[in-house]
Parts: sequence; structure tokens; C-alpha cells
Amino acid sequence: MEHTEIGVVRTTVDRADPEAVAELSKYGVATIHEAMGRVGLMRPYLRPAHPKARMCGTAVTVLLQPGDNWMLHVAAEQIREGDVVVAACTTESDDGFFGELLATSFRARGCVGLVIDGGVRDVTDLEDMDFPVFSRAVNAKGTVKATLGSVNVPVVCGNALVRPGDVIVADADGVVVVPRERAAEVAAASAAREANEEGKRTQFRAGKLGLDMYGMRGPLAELGLRYED
Repeated sequence: MEHTEIGVVRTTVDRADPEAVAELSKYGVATIHEAMGRVGLMRPYLRPAHPKARMCGTAVTVLLQPGDNWMLHVAAEQIREGDVVVAACTTESDDGFFGELLATSFRARGCVGLVIDGGVRDVTDLEDMDFPVFSRAVNAKGTVKATLGSVNVPVVCGNALVRPGDVIVADADGVVVVPRERAAEVAAASAAREANEEGKRTQFRAGKLGLDMYGMRGPLAELGLRYED
């Protein structure tokens, strides 16, 4: 169960298919969320720590204790090329768990970004590195290394369930989680949604109104909407 396994590091992760991950990387969070059935979004308080932040990759999950970033160092060993580290906490904590030094370590292992339900610091350095981070807070307060958490167990981050190997996509609109077994299906649905929206975009550019394109006039009239000079 989530947030109950303490002191374990799972070294084998069933990651989503790399081709499906690459396909998902073409689409924005809003498109993927809608294409997946309007599910999978993390809470909107998880925001990019700097304007360049955008990522798509497979999850290495971390369960932290409040004010303690020990498990992030443990997680570094489990990172593979193309992974996103997703860090949750056993209870709310805004401390600065992560900064430039850990980002340097993660990048050397192939990490493409971090999502953390906690605080980060060194954000100017992270921006200069172009290392994407989505966090609950920016906070200069440091952490200790004293208590065990876990790595590669299911976690709840931003009110969303994340399992090791799921796909994480994050951009200026937020963070979405795609279950690893649905990655190819959701990528195809996202492509179809994009094509459909391009058709609508063409009509809007030509001056057509949503009132007509979506057949809104009848329902509005039935509800009593009237036009007056």
C-alpha cells in the first residue's frame, strides 16, 4: 500500500515502453489528461521551479520523511536513462529537499527531471542547468539525513498515485501520470485529439463561432437565453 513500506529499495522496475514514452513527449499535459479520460493530474500546487521546466520520462519513486532527503541520495543509484524522479513525503513538508548538487548527480545518471511534493532550492542554478523541477515550494531551508524512507514503491504525489515505471509528463499546465500499461494507448489517443483540435483551430481561424461549431444555440435557447436589441 502507498506510504506504508519503509526501508525498502526495489531495484527492478517495469518501465513503460520507450517508444510510447517518446510519443507521449510530443504532447502537452492538458492534451494527455483529456485523452486519458480526464484523469491522472497531480494537484495544481505542484508548479515549475523555473520557466524552462518541462519533462517526460518514466518514474523512479521516492518516499521521503519530512525534513530528510536521505532517500533522494539512495534513489540516485536506481536512476536509468530517461527517468523522472517522483518524490512524495510521509506527511506535508516544504523543506528544501533538493538543489543543484543532487541535480548534478541525477543528471549524470540520465535523469530528465524531478517532481517533488516538497520544497527545492538553488532554483537559479537549476534553471541555468536546464534541469526541470516541479515542486510544492521553493525553500532555502535544508534537510538532514537521518531517517529511512523507500525507493521504487507506489507513492501518492500531489494526490496522484504513481508507480515505478509509470510515465510522468510535466509542463507549464501541470503534471500528469500515465499508467505504464496504458502508455501506447494514451499516446495514440493524444495524437487523435491533437488532429481533431487542429481541425477546430482551422475553423476558428476562418471566423466560425463555437456557438455553431459545437451546436450550442439550441440548448441555450431551450434554457431561455434570449437576444435583445
